[in-house]
Amino acid sequence: VTPSSLTYSSVVSRDSLRIALTIAALNGLDVLACDIQHAYLTAPCREKIWMVAGPEFGSDAGKTMVVVRALYGLKSSGAAFRAFLGETIHNMGFRPSLADPDVWMRPATKADGQECFECTLLCADDVLCISENPETMMQTGVGKHFELKEESTGPPKTCLVGHLKKVTMENGGKAWSFSSSQCVQA
Repeated sequence: VTPSSLTYSSVVSRDSLRIALTIAALNGLDVLACDIQHAYLTAPCREKIWMVAGPEFGSDAGKTMVVVRALYGLKSSGAAFRAFLGETIHNMGFRPSLADPDVWMRPATKADGQECFECTLLCADDVLCISENPETMMQTGVGKHFELKEESTGPPKTCLVGHLKKVTMENGGKAWSFSSSQCVQA
């Protein structure tokens, strides 16, 4: 359990990402990524903050206002959003793995009857869905509760400052490659 004093948003580890992509390839699962728009503003504020409204608030200028949403720049906004996202993913039937609390899994059955696990990997406000049909998982799950940046939904290109690419192996199998060359060059 994440301590309540935590003030940042944790991210999935590189090892967990590599393992999840390997599992996806071995089980014929697809991978889809998205970025949550206005992430912090969706979460309730964990701090007790008030302010006196300025002239930009029009007729409410001078009134005392309580901040109820996690605003960018507040000490605990990252942790508030991460807790809110975790609660949402949990309500979708996912459970965090014991090895990495940013890898969430739930049992599933593929169209051919094969049992597998669907996974959701969290990296701040980015989400990676691994499933036989990640589009449905994203639209009826994450996309139902959060506004997604339209241009960000699709096959993942980068994650954890690394470049992701779907490749075809010599035997015709599909897999994902993960390269940190962009990070090293920068």
